Amino acid sequence: MPFLPNERVALFIDGANLYSASRNLGFDVDYRNLLEYFKKKANVIRAYYYSAVLETEEYSPLKPLTDWLAYNGYALVTKPAKEFTDAAGRRRVKGNMDIEIAVDMLELADKIDHVVLFSGDSDFRRLIEAVQRKGVRVSVVSSVRTSPPMVADELRRQCDIFLELAEIAPEFTRRQTEPRHRPAGVRGTPAEPYADPDDPR
Repeated sequence: MPFLPNERVALFIDGANLYSASRNLGFDVDYRNLLEYFKKKANVIRAYYYSAVLETEEYSPLKPLTDWLAYNGYALVTKPAKEFTDAAGRRRVKGNMDIEIAVDMLELADKIDHVVLFSGDSDFRRLIEAVQRKGVRVSVVSSVRTSPPMVADELRRQCDIFLELAEIAPEFTRRQTEPRHRPAGVRGTPAEPYADPDDPR
């Protein structure tokens, strides 16, 4: 791992983005092992996990995960997701956490040496550039092995180090996943918090 001795490191995990990348690669993330993996490699002072949460009266499969993260070493950052119906009449959920990640990263930049961003979103290129100008190194964790690639080319070019998720995943894989079918209307388990409840897979 590309960490220097005594480097102060902070992890910034875009929950939905990491979930999508891991599912495309065929595994679930064990967040306990993920945190331990990076703590063995570096002086991790903060580990942020970002997620939009749909606030309804129904049971949310995301809640067991967010509750666990909040009590097990992660700084949990959430906000209400917005539910809407698209042009085809399908229910959709929107919850972008880019601003929250940007604010926290810029506020912490003077206190850390190295940022590890779990996202492939091209919108973060300018954020990475701004943090680098403050003298902070930036690693991006995403994947080029999915089809299409989960990481934007401009983000890979801007970051100091690109970590291929598929290569480090065996260190924190919870279990291999196989495409499986689920009856319509059956909600996902805590392992699949972003699963679309209307998707019959």
